Amino acid sequence: MGNQAGGVEEINQAAGERLQDRKVILVTGVGGYWGWRVAEALCANESDHIIGLDAEAPLEHIKSLDFIQADIRNPLLVELLRFEQVDTVCHLAFQETTRPSEAAFEYNVIGTMKVLDACAEAGVRKIILKSSTAVYGARPGNSAFLTEDHPLMGSRLYGTTRDLVEIEASCSGFRTQEPQTMLTSLRFANIIGPNAATPLTRFLQEPCAPILLGFDPLMQIIHEDDVIDAIVFAVERDFSGVFNLAAEGPLPLSKLIGLAGKICIPVIHWFAYWGSGILGNRAPVTRYLPIEPDYLRYSWVGDLAKMHETMEFVPRYTAEEALRELAGLHRIGRFSLESTSLALDEERLRDTIERRRRIRKQQTTKLTELGENQANE
Repeated sequence: MGNQAGGVEEINQAAGERLQDRKVILVTGVGGYWGWRVAEALCANESDHIIGLDAEAPLEHIKSLDFIQADIRNPLLVELLRFEQVDTVCHLAFQETTRPSEAAFEYNVIGTMKVLDACAEAGVRKIILKSSTAVYGARPGNSAFLTEDHPLMGSRLYGTTRDLVEIEASCSGFRTQEPQTMLTSLRFANIIGPNAATPLTRFLQEPCAPILLGFDPLMQIIHEDDVIDAIVFAVERDFSGVFNLAAEGPLPLSKLIGLAGKICIPVIHWFAYWGSGILGNRAPVTRYLPIEPDYLRYSWVGDLAKMHETMEFVPRYTAEEALRELAGLHRIGRFSLESTSLALDEERLRDTIERRRRIRKQQTTKLTELGENQANE
């Protein structure tokens, strides 16, 4: 009997280890393009348990993704993180807006702060955030290459940039207050690709692309596939801090437009500012300027030394390869940014956690019974 009891104990211990040995990674924003693609890439590694979190379902079904429908601002998020014993949170829930929006600010900035606080309280080991080199701002006094410690002077006129600057400021404070949590911010250059809906792809989707007369700033780009690779790379490896990411070789805006198969149309710079600032969305010029005019006037090139030396990441696409691929595009996707009731969302997540707790208990009971049966045999 002593041997049998010992056998049951060993089997139960092995069963418990099987439940605990997989690293749990939670991806927010799986209802959007970036969250969906990153979750899909992470699910290819079957040794990890990937949980997707969003108020909206993923764009397409992802095999083996454990999807939970909930808003990132749900007050029960900390309970979910603790219950699932989440090791890494890949935070990709973000609403992109051209003009500043209080609703987007509430979701992007306040939502990110709630995610960070929940991770700290639940003991999450690592957090990955997607950001942009646009947070540095396009200024006449910018140095040739902007390092990660450069002041964040991004334009407050463009909603997405304003929100990212606020998020980065919150992250800086978080690193000081919660040094035990590994927080990695990935600042990507202009993203282009066959499916990415970004300011630069919208800028280049028309036959003619405007440039400001007398200005031809250097610009960096990165292919959307390299964005996904870099995020997955950061999830799978441990390095904390802020990193600029871009394809090698910044290009003059005029050459960038030419490689994309477009024609440059010079516009007097004061008219671009006047049209976008006074006439609003109905101004013809704003149709061609989804990028704030300063970012077409001055260079904002990120230094890539940390990407190479610390992160040791190498993009697959060169800038020219990415632009030549873009030249063949005819259609660029757009994604829904609808939200749901937070009260309903909290109740739904509460039910989800309770259901998962019951299922987890049933699984443990079955494994225990199986161990006992095998020992008795």
